[in-house]
Amino acid sequence: MSNNDIGPGFDDEKDDSLKIRLQKVDAVDNCLTLFLTGYIDTYNSNFFQKRIGKAIESGYIRLIFNCGGLNYVSSTGIGSFTAFLKSVKPRGGDIVLLEIQPKVYEVFQLLGFSQFFNIKDNLDEAMSFFKQGDQGAAASVFPKIFSCPICNKKLKAAKPGRFRCSECKTILAIDNAGQVFLG
Repeated sequence: MSNNDIGPGFDDEKDDSLKIRLQKVDAVDNCLTLFLTGYIDTYNSNFFQKRIGKAIESGYIRLIFNCGGLNYVSSTGIGSFTAFLKSVKPRGGDIVLLEIQPKVYEVFQLLGFSQFFNIKDNLDEAMSFFKQGDQGAAASVFPKIFSCPICNKKLKAAKPGRFRCSECKTILAIDNAGQVFLG
């Protein structure tokens, strides 16, 4: 299935600096995984916003951005994610970010945006988030295994709170929903 089969006209425009591959998530209504490869900056953020706008216009309001192949995001790029959130929230949708590389996550942290986004470790967690609307998630979230956003060390949290990474000594916080923040 091509991108155009999922979102008509999606691949009408291309940019070599950012590749976007779409994949429907059949287990969740109006849900789409977007695999991002490359980078998002001032020069290609307009392209990025137009492409994702096409997906939203096609009725996809639950967007899972797999950022594993994304090696750089500027503040303008983060502004794009914020625009998508503002676009889907009033329609009952949301966005989830997966597999954010440490240097990309750092930009989200520095700009104070990490708390606005649902950042999950894998596709199953993202689908569960959409299925249950994250209601009562604390009971099912813990104990939670996750990667330190700075050094990528695998860590385990038994409950929400603040603690120190055993590897890099960074202070981290984890909330009731299992979201990890610098802290």
